[in-house]
Amino acid sequence: MAKDEKKPAPKAADKGKKKKSAKGRWQFYGVSGDKLERKNKYCPKCGPASFLASHENRLTCGRCKYTEFKKK
Repeated sequence: MAKDEKKPAPKAADKGKKKKSAKGRWQFYGVSGDKLERKNKYCPKCGPASFLASHENRLTCGRCKYTEFKKK
C-alpha cells in the first residue's frame, strides 16, 4: 500500500487586499509645448536618474540619503 500523502491546501484568495494605484514616472514630468520639464529637483550626487522626494521641511534622495533642508 502507498503511504498517505498530504495534499497542499489550496491558496486562500486575498479578499481583503485592495489593488494599489500604479504611480509612474509621468507624475514627475510636465509637458510645455514640445519639451518635457521636471517637476522635482534631482539628486546632485546620483545625477538626473533619481528625483529628490519632497517632505514637509526637506528634500531627500532615496538612493544615497542626500538631504537638503527647506528654508522658512
